[in-house]
Amino acid sequence: MLSCSKSKAEKQATTSGKDTSVIPVTVKPQTDVEIAKTQGFFLNDWAAKTFTTPTTADVTKPAASATVTINVDYSNVLAKVSKYLFGNNTNPYMGQIVTEPTLINNLKALSPNILRFPGGNISSVYFWDGKIPADAPATLYDSDGNSTTADYWLGNNTAGWTLSLDNYYNTLQQTNSQGIITINYSYARYGLSAHPDQVAAHLAAEWVRHDKGRTKYWEIGNENNGPWQAGWKIDLANNKDAQPQIITGELYGKHFKVFADSMRKAATETGATIKIGAQLIQTNPVNSWNVVDKTWNSGLFASAGDYPDFYIVHDYYTAQTNLDAATILNSAVSESKIMMDWMNTTTQQGGVALKPIALTEWNIFATGSKQMVSNIAGIHATMVLGELIKDQFGMASRWDLANGYANGDDMGMFSSGDEPDNATKWNARPAFYYMYYFQKYFGDKMVGSSVTGSNDILSYASSFSSGQAGAVIVNKGTSSQVINVNMQNFAPGARYYYYTLTGGTDNGEFSRKVYINGNGPTSVSGGPANYQQLAASSATVNGGIKVSIPPRSVVFLVVDGKK
Repeated sequence: MLSCSKSKAEKQATTSGKDTSVIPVTVKPQTDVEIAKTQGFFLNDWAAKTFTTPTTADVTKPAASATVTINVDYSNVLAKVSKYLFGNNTNPYMGQIVTEPTLINNLKALSPNILRFPGGNISSVYFWDGKIPADAPATLYDSDGNSTTADYWLGNNTAGWTLSLDNYYNTLQQTNSQGIITINYSYARYGLSAHPDQVAAHLAAEWVRHDKGRTKYWEIGNENNGPWQAGWKIDLANNKDAQPQIITGELYGKHFKVFADSMRKAATETGATIKIGAQLIQTNPVNSWNVVDKTWNSGLFASAGDYPDFYIVHDYYTAQTNLDAATILNSAVSESKIMMDWMNTTTQQGGVALKPIALTEWNIFATGSKQMVSNIAGIHATMVLGELIKDQFGMASRWDLANGYANGDDMGMFSSGDEPDNATKWNARPAFYYMYYFQKYFGDKMVGSSVTGSNDILSYASSFSSGQAGAVIVNKGTSSQVINVNMQNFAPGARYYYYTLTGGTDNGEFSRKVYINGNGPTSVSGGPANYQQLAASSATVNGGIKVSIPPRSVVFLVVDGKK
């Protein structure tokens, strides 16, 4: 099982029939790779990771012959792992969070490391200081281009159904998370003053001053290229600085510089260091239905140049239709690469430097069969994390912590307590458990791995600075597989440990349940409440690293290093 060159003594031991698995192996040492431009300063907080051996339950290795081999090259470092890839989105309609101990405890266990706020479309009508400005219009255009009564959100709202700015900060503190804040760019579009861009930029700068260095990362707006966003279209009769009725990337870039100048000045005054991101279209928009998309990136680059510190993209991976599981799972690999390839291409075409890439919203759009709340969504989340590391994204935050059930078309990681057959508030959906185990069982560096024997098996391998090797193994197919894991250039210790996560038999291929080493929920959805206390399956390395992986499941595996 172990790939290494044998010494004379080892060869003699082999020919004499002795077990050579305990003989020290010769390994090629790791060589760190250069930090990618697309990761950049998001790796400034990188830290060595120590694996903590869990409680274990001995298991018998599969008796059947392996159908698949995974070769892991411990010496081949592909990328350092940004801790900011495991983030999530808060939102102003999910409640005060800090008043919900069940949710807080799950967030502490999940350790997202970064939480976005206020995020989503609400950021375009959000006034952090709790005051609706006198120059905010009474009406705004909706996504259909109709004038409707404006519904502004305020940061000082302490009602139980919403999330105040103070409690967002409290949530960050209690969960040991960094923040990423989306400021209200749209106010620069619909504001009624003589210079709405300057007024909106000043308000953003005041937030930076109020923040006093608590937040490193800031976004200028949210999806402002889209007609669903306040400010995409404005009333020219009320505009006083000759803006176009429909936004353009060039205008956004021009305004970006105004915001960035004001916010950076405010940060300097408070002794803080901040990074400010600009929005890009995540894939080639040549066939986009939205004409604004087609020139958004080029217009932004032309007017803003290298002003942004990082670039922001959003991606919901699938079409908004009733897709099957195979299509959903395949999108994790293809769409992640398409995004990063386009980031390289679009910046090159625009004549600007490639910057760190932050995927500040991601999930699946598939609807109609409870796909979003299913075990398949959890497997998809696992694959996305692996692909984002491989493609060297700097930061990512999944959308979102809580939403509304909508017959299962709910992107929330936690239930709001509105499932018709399960009213348990903050019940964790399958995606939570997959992302929890991924972070626990993935090291601080991704290393190379390859799979032979099946196109349905994917491997994301890692190393821990404490000396262990790991492999996250995904079976996106519908048949069980027996897998040999071959660790090259790695001196193994005595044992390996793993958890197997799989779905149930409810709801066809979109089970709302997840089982962890055979332990499932006590209700109709979610996973086991005692997930933190579950024993890992464990076996000895002697004789090979071998596991069985069920259909549509994930194995999170770590191998001891020799001490």
